[in-house]
Amino acid sequence: MTTAKIAVSLPFGLLTRVRRAVARGEAASVSAYVAAALTHKTKLDDLSQLLGEMLNETGGALTDDERRQADKKLGVTPPSRRKGA
Repeated sequence: MTTAKIAVSLPFGLLTRVRRAVARGEAASVSAYVAAALTHKTKLDDLSQLLGEMLNETGGALTDDERRQADKKLGVTPPSRRKGA
C-alpha cells in the first residue's frame, strides 16, 4: 500500500488516548491507529450513502404508521415509553 505523509492537528486529550492505545499494543503506531479509524469512518460513510440511495429508490423511510403495521405483523413489541419522555 502506498502511503502519504500529512500533518493533522488533534485535541491534546485525544492524542494522549491514542498514544496510550498504541502503548497497550492496540495499534503499531499513531499513524496505524489513525488509518484504522479513518478506514472505519469511511466505511460508515459509504454505508450511510448506500442506505440513503436505497431509501430514495424505495420511497423513503417508513412512516410511523408503516412501522407500527410492520411491528404488528412481525410480532415485535415496541419499547414502552417512560413517563415524561
